[in-house]
Amino acid sequence: MASPESLMEASDETLLSLVSGRDEAALRALYGRHSGHVHAVARRILRDPEDVKEVVQDTFVRVWTGAERFDASLSQPRTWILTIAHRLALNALRDRPGEVLSLEDWDAPTAQHPGSADSIDGLYVEGLLSSLEPRERALLDLAYYKGHSHSEIALLTGLPLGTVKTRLRAALGLLRARMGVGEA
Repeated sequence: MASPESLMEASDETLLSLVSGRDEAALRALYGRHSGHVHAVARRILRDPEDVKEVVQDTFVRVWTGAERFDASLSQPRTWILTIAHRLALNALRDRPGEVLSLEDWDAPTAQHPGSADSIDGLYVEGLLSSLEPRERALLDLAYYKGHSHSEIALLTGLPLGTVKTRLRAALGLLRARMGVGEA
């Protein structure tokens, strides 16, 4: 078992190697380094704080039980850990049938977006976004301001994946047309 001081300076690869040998202090060090990021990934997908806590805990349980399967030639340790968290959060979302966001009731006004009214460009973008239907703004908000993938948006809204992609493409097309920019 390594000393806490040496663990603070150890690489993530070294810590994972120690975790595969059942070193609890190494797991605590990994948790200290990455639990905030894991929490952020889970929070982005799940709204319930209890579900988020469960995903964080389950992620590090998986790290504990699967550290020997980590392959440094395939990914970085942080990426591997965050991928575990992402998959667990999506599974938790899938396990909640019937809980979907209604795009018609979306309560994310564009004025809350970072930098929205800080400049002439921000005001221009806000004007363009406000010209869209609320359902279109909601999808753009989920995709571009909240950072959800198309698959996540489909899960969150209960819409088929193809519908999500089509509606996002249409909303972006409307924005381009209103800006006077041709299709790229």
